Amino acid sequence: MRGIITLCGSVRFKELFEEANRLLTRADWIVLTVAEFDHAMLHDSTNKEGMLLKAQLDKLHRAKINISQAILVLDKDKYVGESTLGEIEHAVERDKIVYFYSSGGLETLCG
Repeated sequence: MRGIITLCGSVRFKELFEEANRLLTRADWIVLTVAEFDHAMLHDSTNKEGMLLKAQLDKLHRAKINISQAILVLDKDKYVGESTLGEIEHAVERDKIVYFYSSGGLETLCG
């Protein structure tokens, strides 16, 4: 086992999360990832239920970062949203290694 890694990025990149999870798992990583891909509900600021769920999932995702050695930011087309920026800051503050998909991070981790 190489370690524990958490995938971070926009939930709109569901296929990329699935691909990274599969490839990293095959490369002997324990992969922690997002729990929900319902982008519309999670980012609808007029939906109280969606806002509460997003806050709960954000807290859980940061806990996943806490127990990881590293994160892989799935910044497709170099897109990094506000939530992902917060996750990167959270990881850096805790001395986690941060890899970026756009900089060949997935290949580095699977090599």
